[in-house]
Amino acid sequence: MAKEKVAHTGVKKEKGYLYYVKNGDVWRSKMSRGGSGGGGAEKVADGGVTIEKGYLYFIDKDGDIGRSKMARGRK
Repeated sequence: MAKEKVAHTGVKKEKGYLYYVKNGDVWRSKMSRGGSGGGGAEKVADGGVTIEKGYLYFIDKDGDIGRSKMARGRK
């Protein structure tokens, strides 16, 4: 599964947050831990990425948006 960088955002990840790509931008939500509620989604960075079908979009270790082709129909 090859991956490619789609946008350079340079987001610095903080502990206790889940980072994800939504509508081409980087968002984060507080993770639920031991009874304390999570949530509170907030936009962290503009990615300006157009989402294409068949790809998985993610935040890589450098804080940039990457994508890889989804594996479908394995036997």
